[in-house]
Amino acid sequence: MANDVLKKYNFDEEIDRRGTSSLKYDFGVERKGRDDLLPLWVADMDFKLPDEILEDLEKRVRHGVFGYTDPKQDYKNALKNWFKNRHGFEIEEEWNVITPGVVYAIAVAVRAFTEPGDSIIAQEPVYYPFRETVELNGRKFINNQLVYKNGYYEIDFEDFEEKIKSNNVKLFLLCSPHNPVGRVWTKEELTKIGDICNRYGVIVFADEIHSDFIYKGYKHTSYMELGDKYIKNLVLGTSPSKSFNIAGLQIANIIIPNEKIRYRFKRENSAGGYSQANIMGLTATISVYEKGADWMDELNDYIQDNLDFARDFLKKNLPEIKLIEPEGTYLIWLDFSEVTTDRRELAKLIVEEAKLWLDPGIVFSRQTDLFERINIACTRKTLEKALLQLKDAIEKRKGKI
Repeated sequence: MANDVLKKYNFDEEIDRRGTSSLKYDFGVERKGRDDLLPLWVADMDFKLPDEILEDLEKRVRHGVFGYTDPKQDYKNALKNWFKNRHGFEIEEEWNVITPGVVYAIAVAVRAFTEPGDSIIAQEPVYYPFRETVELNGRKFINNQLVYKNGYYEIDFEDFEEKIKSNNVKLFLLCSPHNPVGRVWTKEELTKIGDICNRYGVIVFADEIHSDFIYKGYKHTSYMELGDKYIKNLVLGTSPSKSFNIAGLQIANIIIPNEKIRYRFKRENSAGGYSQANIMGLTATISVYEKGADWMDELNDYIQDNLDFARDFLKKNLPEIKLIEPEGTYLIWLDFSEVTTDRRELAKLIVEEAKLWLDPGIVFSRQTDLFERINIACTRKTLEKALLQLKDAIEKRKGKI
C-alpha cells in the first residue's frame, strides 16, 4: 500500500449504483446497445462521500425549503481557504463567478471572448468537450497536437506559437492536469505557454478540475501561481465536482482576476439565463472544502495504489499494452498499438470480447485511435475484474491465431 497508516475511510466498499439513473452504469443499452458491460469510462468515481459531509447535505434536505439561493460569506471563505491551504494561492472574493460546471463555463468563455468564425486553440488528445464547445458554437478549432515520444507527451511550443499567429487565435483552452494523457505541466512549461499567449493577446481558459489528483513525486502548478503578468489574461476553471464526485450537484467556481474579462464572462453567463446556483451544490461545496481534506488525502493514496496495481498487472500479464505513466488525474491512458493496428478491431476487443465500457482514444484525437482511457477511481475489486476481463479476451484472441 502507498500508506500503511490506519485508514479512516473505506474505499473498498462496494456501492451498487445501478438503478440510480447513473450515467456511468445505467445507460449501456442507450449508449452502447447492451447492458452487460463493466463501465470504466466517464470520469466519475464509485466512492461514497464520508458521513460528515453527508450529514451536512441531509441537514439541508431536512430543512425542506429549496428556494433561490446565493453564496454567503461561509461559501466564499471555504473556497478561499481550500485554494490557499491546498494549492498555495490566494483569490479575491469578487474574482469568482459560479456556473453549473466547467464545460458550461468553457462554452460561456467561447461566446464571451470570440466571435463566430474566430479561432480557438487546444492541445489534442484532449477531453472531447473542448472541441465540441468550440465547433458547436461556430468557432474554428485549432489543434496544437501534443507530441507523443517514448511513452511521454510534450508540448510543441513552436507549432503552438505559429498556429496562434497564423490563425489569429483569441482563446486557448488549457487542460491542466491534462486529460487524458495525465501530464502535470511544470511551471516552466506553463510560463512558456503564458509568454506566447501574452505576446499575441490570447485569453487562457485553464481547466484545472483534476488538480486535486496528483501522484507522488509530482506537483501541480496552478496557472494562478505564475503571477500578475499572466493572470491578467486568465479564466481559471475549478470545481469540487471531480475531487468529491459531486458532478450531479452542478457547481463550478470560475476565477477571473481581470475585471474587464470578468465583466465580459458574467455578461455572457447572464445572457445564457443562468443566475442562482444549485442549492445542494452550494451546501456541498462548503462542506467538502471545510471537512474533506482528510478524505481527499486517503482517496489519493487509494488511487495511487490502484495505479500501482494496474501498472504491475499490465507489466506481468499484458506487456503489449503500454501504460502512459500518469502524473495526475484518476484516468489512465493506454496504448494498444502493439495489440492491433485496426481501431475497429480494438473496439470489438474491448466491447464484444472483454465486455468493457471504456473511452476510446478516437474521441480525444483522430491520431489516438489505438488508445483507450480507463477510469481507475473505483474499488480494487472492480479494477481487477476489468483487467482480468481484458486479459482473458486477449488470451482467447491469441489462441485463435
